[in-house]
Amino acid sequence: MQVQIVDPSAQTPPFDRALAAALARAGADVELVTSHFVHGAVPAAEGYSVTESFYRRSSRLPSNSLQRRALGLVEHLPGMLRHRRAAAETDVVHYQWLTIPMLDAHLLPPGPARVLTTHGFLRGAESGPSATRALERMDAVIALSQHGAGRLRDAGVDPARIHVIPHGAFDYLTRLPEERPLPAELKGADGPVILSFGVIRPYKGIDVLLRAFAAVEGAELWVVGRPLGADLDELHRLAAAAPGPVRILPRFVPDSEVPAIMRRADIVALPYRDVDQSGVLYTALAFGKPIVASAVGGFGEVIQGHGAGRLVPPGDPQALAASLRELLAQPAERARLGEAALAAARGPYSWDSVARRTLDLYQDLLNR
Repeated sequence: MQVQIVDPSAQTPPFDRALAAALARAGADVELVTSHFVHGAVPAAEGYSVTESFYRRSSRLPSNSLQRRALGLVEHLPGMLRHRRAAAETDVVHYQWLTIPMLDAHLLPPGPARVLTTHGFLRGAESGPSATRALERMDAVIALSQHGAGRLRDAGVDPARIHVIPHGAFDYLTRLPEERPLPAELKGADGPVILSFGVIRPYKGIDVLLRAFAAVEGAELWVVGRPLGADLDELHRLAAAAPGPVRILPRFVPDSEVPAIMRRADIVALPYRDVDQSGVLYTALAFGKPIVASAVGGFGEVIQGHGAGRLVPPGDPQALAASLRELLAQPAERARLGEAALAAARGPYSWDSVARRTLDLYQDLLNR
């Protein structure tokens, strides 16, 4: 079976590459069609090929620059037309993102079965009629959680075309050939560490976490990730008011630095205001870390469903602080939750399990 995994703007390289590798291990002939990832190194291709056919020039420019965006708009249509021609003989084209849904819906290749995984596809700028029309052009739509499937049904997507296949745990990070030590900015912590990891965006509730940390003693809080639309001045102001140490590392973190940061963390906090699923959650599972998260999106299906952490109401710093204090005071409970997280990562959220379910869907589409 020939499969193309398509992520034009390289939005989710870890997901794309983990899925491609697992599908290849299961016997599929897989090509990842994407663009250059500007922020750093990406996982090496294992058993599949990579073609960077989108945004050949603009993807080499600095992230979020006006020049990159302007040139990207110029390059988008030629890139989609190249993809349409190249995918003609493929069995399945599996989209992870569509950059301009209103346009892209009319440029999809007509021959192969078409699948799209909805990574927050109906949230924010990607919501609305144009997104729904793009989904209607797919033979199957994958939601990463039952919550996500409900959003798709509410948006009018035919329930018969909706399939729930979960995100996989990023266990490749636990066995990198080269790991870097902790960044200098994070060295020297003596006590427990609460970690907030990943791109710093307003919807992730870092301000809620900092307000909660004002009522937590005996621990450090690390906020690590590249800011995108977040008010760093406010975060620093809240950090200064906390009784315990707060370290904010506002930059992209390459894979080689992730293991040391994750292993040093005692609790991973996900105080999101809204989400379907999060790659940070599946990184925490892979490292066997107890999780404290908001009861939003599909978090409960993983955390409560597999006993991997605690859920708190979104936007409630008092409830978040109480849950953090409880776990900080109970090392044995943290260890138990961490073991449950690791079991989930090695079981239903392993990429081999995800690949088997994905291939079953592909085969069903082809049989039709």
